[in-house]
Amino acid sequence: MLTSTIELLETARINAYAIGAFNIYNLEGVKAVINAAEALQSPAMLQLHPSALTYGKSPLVALCLEAAKSSLVPISVHLDHSTSEKDIQAALAAGIKSIMADGSPLEYEKNLAFTREMTKLSHENGAVVEAEIGRISGTEDGLTVAEYEAKMTDPQQAAEFVRETNVDTLAVTIGNVHGKYRSEPKLDFPRLAAIRRLVDIPLVLHGASGLPESMISKSIQLGVCKFNVNTEVREAYLDVLKSTNSLSSPDLLDVMEKSIAAMQSVVEDKLQLFGSCGKAWLHQNSPNGVLAFK
Repeated sequence: MLTSTIELLETARINAYAIGAFNIYNLEGVKAVINAAEALQSPAMLQLHPSALTYGKSPLVALCLEAAKSSLVPISVHLDHSTSEKDIQAALAAGIKSIMADGSPLEYEKNLAFTREMTKLSHENGAVVEAEIGRISGTEDGLTVAEYEAKMTDPQQAAEFVRETNVDTLAVTIGNVHGKYRSEPKLDFPRLAAIRRLVDIPLVLHGASGLPESMISKSIQLGVCKFNVNTEVREAYLDVLKSTNSLSSPDLLDVMEKSIAAMQSVVEDKLQLFGSCGKAWLHQNSPNGVLAFK
């Protein structure tokens, strides 16, 4: 069932688990996420990067929304990492009610102004907004300690940012990186705890691909209730395509089925890691709010 992102995250926050948000690009990705969520009775999110939105346009959005509506478990549809008002307007017009207005590449004041404007626009269209403060790298290589720490979210600044923009959820940077971790991940949990004390909205952690179970669990304990996953799911899909190169005439439907199964396996592993398995009933029993375990 199509569900509000804020309902998913608030219910997860109250009950100490996290929602897996998976970037998808086509029907196979959608089926992999929905199949995994239904198999494990877990809520989940379908995320569209602006590049996927540009590629698939409103038909891809319609596919995601219909798949969410038809699902037996709670699913929301979200525009990920959008730095463009044009993309946000296109997503809203296509029916997406969950937007990431990403001004993090900008200087703080410009990020504040962009996020404030996009939050107002999104709220006027009935959509919730995720923003980001701090700058998540694609890699930590080549940075000094001071440069690395400067990219992280400042707790006091985060509190000011939330007050000034009225965003609904906040992606934070505590040492997490996009893509693969080239060395052992090092997350700044004292920083996360300080942010949690000052910011009373759901927190999001990008770059969950490759984070060990202990760091996932600790992040959830400290208030993270949404993890973004892209790299590992995408790699599972590409590995299947690469494996067909040696076949003289592969059956296309067979390849698609194998790609769905490969991606579904990764999604299922992540849902188990995030602690959301078996939690679908919480959302199904709270259509107008959030529900905590008695």
